[in-house]
Formats: sequence, C-alpha cells, structure tokens
Amino acid sequence: EVYFKNLSKQRQKEVMEKNGNNHKLRVCVATCNRADYSKLAPIMFGIKAEPQFFELDVVVLGSHLIDDYGNTYRMIEQDDFDIHTRLHTIVRGEDEAAMVESVGLALVKLPDVLNRLKPDIMIVHGDRFDALALATSAALMNIRILHIEGGEVSGTIDDSIRHAITKLAHYHVCCTRSAEQHLIAMCEDHDRILLAGCPSYDKLLSAKNKDYMSIISMWLGEDVKTRDYIVALQHPVTTDIKHSIKMFELTLDALISFNKRTLVLFPNVDAGSKEMVRVMRKKGIEHHPNFRAVKHVPFDQFIQLVAHAGCMIGNSSCGVREVGAFGTPVINLGTRQTGRETGENVLHVRDADTQDKILHALQLQFGKQYPCSKIYGDGNAVPRILKFLKSIDLKEPLQKKFCFPPVKDNISQDIDHILETQSALAVDLGGTNLRVAIVSMKGEIVKKYTQLNPKTYEDRLALILKMCVEAASEAVNVNCRILGVGISTGGRVNPREGIVLHSTKLIQEWSSVDLRTPISDALHLPVWVDNDGNCAALAERKFGHGKGIENFVTLITGTGIGGGIVHQHELIHGSSFCAAELGHIVVSLDGPECLCGSQGCIEAYASGIALQREAKKLHDDDLLLVEGMSMKEEEIVSAAHLIQAAKLGNTKAESILRTAGTALGLGVVNILHTVNPSLVILSGVLANHYVNAVKDVINRQALSSVKTVDVVVSNLADPALLGAASLVLDYTTRRIY
Repeated sequence: EVYFKNLSKQRQKEVMEKNGNNHKLRVCVATCNRADYSKLAPIMFGIKAEPQFFELDVVVLGSHLIDDYGNTYRMIEQDDFDIHTRLHTIVRGEDEAAMVESVGLALVKLPDVLNRLKPDIMIVHGDRFDALALATSAALMNIRILHIEGGEVSGTIDDSIRHAITKLAHYHVCCTRSAEQHLIAMCEDHDRILLAGCPSYDKLLSAKNKDYMSIISMWLGEDVKTRDYIVALQHPVTTDIKHSIKMFELTLDALISFNKRTLVLFPNVDAGSKEMVRVMRKKGIEHHPNFRAVKHVPFDQFIQLVAHAGCMIGNSSCGVREVGAFGTPVINLGTRQTGRETGENVLHVRDADTQDKILHALQLQFGKQYPCSKIYGDGNAVPRILKFLKSIDLKEPLQKKFCFPPVKDNISQDIDHILETQSALAVDLGGTNLRVAIVSMKGEIVKKYTQLNPKTYEDRLALILKMCVEAASEAVNVNCRILGVGISTGGRVNPREGIVLHSTKLIQEWSSVDLRTPISDALHLPVWVDNDGNCAALAERKFGHGKGIENFVTLITGTGIGGGIVHQHELIHGSSFCAAELGHIVVSLDGPECLCGSQGCIEAYASGIALQREAKKLHDDDLLLVEGMSMKEEEIVSAAHLIQAAKLGNTKAESILRTAGTALGLGVVNILHTVNPSLVILSGVLANHYVNAVKDVINRQALSSVKTVDVVVSNLADPALLGAASLVLDYTTRRIY
C-alpha cells in the first residue's frame, strides 16, 4: 500500500510520455485452466475497463479446451472476453510423460502466437506446467513477464515450477508478506515486486451476501440446506501418484460413511487424474444418491457453494486460500499444500493413510464456523495491479537484474596474490575513540589508526570512510590484500543487513544506521557489522582461548559490560539480535540505576562507569585518597583511582571492588546455569581485577555440576579489532558465520 501512496499521477504521465503519448500497453493474458482463470479474470476485467491505457489479448490453452475437464473456455466467452487464440496443447495420457509432452507442444505453438500478437507484457499465473511453457516462450522472445502469486510455498513439483517462473519473470505480484520476503530472498529486485493480495479476493469479499439458495439447489438438490453439505476437490500429487490415488480412495470411503450430501469436482489434468476418475467410477460416485460429481462449476457459483458449505475437503489450494475468506471449515489432505499460509479454519491431515483418520477429521470440522481470514487479500488487489502496470517503463532495459547478497570478489591466483598477505580492514567504534586497523590472517595488527569518535552521525560516518580509504591505500604499501571490512560497534546490531539498530548512550546519533551500504560503495569491498561484545567472542574463537572450544562465553569488562556467547562453535545473535547483553543481567532488585534505565544490572556495579561513579562519591567525601596517592587539582576521578586506592589499603575502595566482583560473579553463575559453557573468558581492562572474585562466587553459589568451568583472562591485546577482522577472515576462508 505504501508503494502506491508514493506513486503519483505525475509519475504515470511521465511513463506514458516515455512509452509514447499514444501508446497503450498491450497486455497478453494467457489462461490454462479453470483455477488460474479465477485469479486472472478480475485483472482482465480491470484492464478491459481502462481502454485508454491498455489493449487486452486473451490466449487460451491447456485443459480449458478439453471436454473431459468441462470445456471451461466457454466461461471466458460468457464473461464477454474476445479469445484471440486457442491453442490445443494437452497431450492426453494424464501421466508424467504426457505433462512433459504438453509443455513441449506448447513451446512449439506459442512462438507463432507471440510473434503475431507482439505484446508489451504477458501476465502468467501460478505454478502449472502450462504456465512454465508460457514464461519460457515469452522470456526467450524478449517479452516482459508479470508473474502472479510468485514466492508462495506448497508441496509437489509445483514449488519448483513456481520458482522457475519467478526467475524468468520481470515483475512480480504476490499475495502475502511472506511471499514477498521469499521473492526478495530469491534475489528478485524489490522495486519490481508488488504486494497486492490475491485478485480473486476482490470478488470473494463482495460475494457472500448474494442469492445462494438457488445455486445450492441447482448443484446439490432442493432439499439441501446451508452448512449441511460438503464440497470435495482433490488433485493428484505428481511426485507420489500411487499414494495420492490411495488417499483419494480413502477420502471417498470416508465421505460415503459420513453420509452427507457432497459435491465432488473432477481433478485437474495432472499426471494421475485419469486413475482418480477411475476410482470415482469404481465406487459409483456419479450415481450415488448422496453425491453430485461435476467437471466444472463457474467460479461465481463455486464461491457461493464453498461459502455456505458445512465443510470443504481435499488438497486444492482453493481450500487453504480462498475458502478462508468465508470461515468455512476445511480439511486439507496430504502434502500438496505443505508450506501454504492458512487460517485457523484449516485442519491438516498430512498423513491421510486411513479412512478412520479422515472420518474423524470430518466429525471435528463439519458444520463449524470460523472467523473470516484475509491472509491472502483485502479485496483491493486489482486497482493496485493496474497502477503497477501503468508504472512500467518500456524504455527500461529488458534484461533482469538480480539483487544478490554481498559476496567476496573472485580472486585470481596470480603471483601478486600469492605473495600478498590476505588481510581485513577492522573498524572499532568505541565511546571515546574510533580505530581502524589492517589485520592479517594470523591476527597480526599490521597498521593501526586512531581518532577521537565524533559526536554527530555525519562527522562520524565521514571519518570512518576517510580512515578506511586511507588504510586501504596504505595496505598496498605494506603488501596486504584487503578481503573486506569488519566493523565492531556498541549497541544492538542486525548483522544480516549491516545496520546499527539501537546504540548505547555512549555513542550519540547512532541508531537505525546502515553502515554496510556507504562503506561498501566507497571501497568496493564486502562489509560485515556486529556488536562489540559479539566481536570479542569471535576474536577469542579465532585467535584466543576459545579456539577449538565448542561452547564458551566472553565477558568484556571495560567502560561498560558486554559479551558474546558461542554455542556449538557458532555465535548466538538471538531472534531480535539482542542475545548476550550480559551486562544487563539483573543481580539485585534494588541496586544502583543502570544506563539502560533498569536497576541492579551487572553494568551498574562492575563497569568502568560504575566504578568511576563510586570513586567520585568517595572523593567528594574525602575518603578516596590514602597515603601514597596524589591527584592534580584538574585531574578527573576515574576507576583507576579507585583500584589504586584499594591496592593501597583503602577499605572503602576494597569494599566497592568486592561488591563489583560479586555482582559480576553472580552474573556469570546465571550464565553458567543458562547456557552451561565449558569456558568463561574475561576480557577488557578490568578483567584481571575481577577474575579471582568471579571464581570465588562460582565456588559459593553455582551448582556443583558447573563449578568445574574454566575462568580465564583473555590474552588478546585488542579483541574488538581482532573480532571485527574475524568477521571478514572467517567468511572469506569459507568458515561458517
């Protein structure tokens, strides 16, 4: 919806001018069967209603033209559409070979049609083998393709066909947010994806209140009441035909036993359909008093039938998609729709291997009424699609562009590459300083640059770019080949997108910041970004005590308290990238206030800021300085003064450090009881002052099963920079991150 709010009439005028003032968009809509026509018809009506913008050509092929499947091309004529071309493309046989031959026959016939029509764009729907032939032909003949309902997930071969059409299509209209995300994940251009909803919902959501009793009487008999009949629609599963036929036989047996009036629609033209029809006739369904077997029901009437049914059963996508708009109970059998988004009205019977199981599902579902679901649309898809069509600029290059995630450039094995040292640019954004370093594969800091961290976003980003460019240039002089850029920063980070989501209070104007894009664009290198605590853990995993350890935790004790958790050799980020915020483990309900706004966090006791706060209190009360200490008048009181006072026998300072160490130790005990690591690594400037206190608290407070954990002090001089470098070096050497 936001997309169309941004589209203006001026944009449409510009597109019309680019395409030629008098040029109408020539749209070819190709329909293959009754199911896809129900989705395409609303779009066709919309196109036909705006002749000043569009010319419509209708091509009919597939099972539309077969008598056994109802000659459904007639409903297109009844809707007053001119059919420009009829193509007989189905090779009879209803088996796998016949499907392949049908695709081949369509590929032979379509070029002549497309040469004659010369459409600007072809609209293709869904995931049928006929649609694959249409998309293949149009793509090879340089005709733009608009694919309806791409990005969805279901069972059988349909998934593969749907995604193959997606890769051929130039524009995409999807029905759900999940489908949109799938298309983006498949590297499709976000600007060419429209989240419109399902076109059939435009008709569904306005159909419920129409006269329906006459329709029910016509198809099921005059004695049938609403909510007292069943609609059954089941298709073969082409990847397991034998099982799907057996399941259909069990379904019919269950329906016979259930003893309710049932409308059974013939299956589609897929491989296995002929055998399913034989099962129907073997069981006498066409002559059974409780059954009405039909090849086709017009869509307008079909939606009235399912809207007022007591239940729908089968494996048609209609059951999990359209029927939800009415809240009609649905029993979805087997795997054909596995992965589809469904409303609460759908009961899945994945392994429908007994009649009793299906019968029990009927007893549970029949006659219920569920809330209406709008997962697949809100009734406004067609206006969105028409606006989308009008926005297409025919002067744009026809060749598709795929939006691949950043990957390292292919490096040729030339002599220069062999002699150069593979390295990373590491960036550390601290509360005070901004540092950039060239780090070798072995963890050697070849060159380091340090500047004060600017206070504003613009100055900070400009300085990062300037320092990175300088370091990249210097890398040539020191014989280093830069493989990428790794950035360690405070705050919550989305490492997948390279975005700082929320910053700590120590770094101002640093929320919702995309670091990957500007740096990657400036340096033409891949860029990785992560939280400084996570980077410290990665540094230990690659270069420090954590090397080869499956499960360990790193705690940074510095200006703040942070850390990272490595579980089964992998860094844990959490569902919202907030895992391992170890400094904000609460160890006291009424403790001092933390910068996060809470009370009693480890950081409020044991961080450099907390120790500085307590040192200032002692200094203000003239209780800090002891014999052997001195301070200049202008000197700022810091945590270092508190530590020095404690070493010189200041009992007040000793008590504060003891409390801080206890708080940190309690936090570590909580970590041990939660993730049970085999190693705890204390890192940062305060680590040596806390290590013994942490071990003492573990011995007093921890469960006996975790008391044997190793607690060590990091031996890495610069974990933040080394961790940022490991983001790059682990990836480029094909280690999983």
